[in-house]
Amino acid sequence: MKKTIACLIISAIAFTGFSQEEDVQKSNIQTYTPSKLLKKGQWDIKFFNNLYTQTKVANSSGDVSKNEPRETYFTSTIDVFTGVSQNSTLNVGLLIEMRSNIVGNRKALDVFKFDGETNTARSGITSIAPAIKFNPFNNVSNFTIQTAFHIPLVDNETENNVFLDQTAYTFQNRFFYDYTFPSGDWQLFTELNTEYNFGEKTSFANKTFVLAPGVFLSYFPNKEFTILGFAQHQQRVGDFKQDYTALGFGGKYQLCKTLNLEVLYSNFIRGNTTGLGQSFNIGLRALF
Repeated sequence: MKKTIACLIISAIAFTGFSQEEDVQKSNIQTYTPSKLLKKGQWDIKFFNNLYTQTKVANSSGDVSKNEPRETYFTSTIDVFTGVSQNSTLNVGLLIEMRSNIVGNRKALDVFKFDGETNTARSGITSIAPAIKFNPFNNVSNFTIQTAFHIPLVDNETENNVFLDQTAYTFQNRFFYDYTFPSGDWQLFTELNTEYNFGEKTSFANKTFVLAPGVFLSYFPNKEFTILGFAQHQQRVGDFKQDYTALGFGGKYQLCKTLNLEVLYSNFIRGNTTGLGQSFNIGLRALF
């Protein structure tokens, strides 16, 4: 009888220890924020899709014109990164961007027809960008910088009154930082995106500098699921001036150990020399 009781006590202690270990183990959506670098040999592949549609436009003074003909812009990106350093301080990657744009008051979902209809639609792979991601401070592992050089694959920005993408080259630096609150249920993520656009071809973006901060606050009801709210702003200065502010919300769900799903919605609440529409986003991310 004494041996039976002792075995039960040892089993209970072991089970409790195992449960606690499971509780503190974080999921990929908690651990691998954009601030986190990969270990050597790890791969991170993200397929992200953004559909932006507008019927309102703000002029250079911020005055809003409503009931404009609908314009819709679909952007699909594939980001591939891998870890190359033993101490997880350097990742290398490639960014590929494809677009499908429609104008002339066509339905928003017509972007998925890829029909190239004259005067209303254009689509194609528009840019590629080699990139690196690194940690500049060894003692601050949750602060990283991503540097990319975007090479345009578009000959003409606008054809038959339909804009596809800029022909300017872009040198981009994105600064990432995240902070997890002591409770573990809340996480703050911040981003500062900077871009310098230049090139020999005529482009609205030539000789412009972009500064775009963003703040994301996430709550984790459990380690596989998070809901979040965010605010983003973009300011373009130089030969062409433009700015806008967007607010949004969404969520992430870890489908399995390797794959997670992200869904976001944002509304462009103000701006100058820009459209004031809405964006709908869905992404799949594989980590292995």
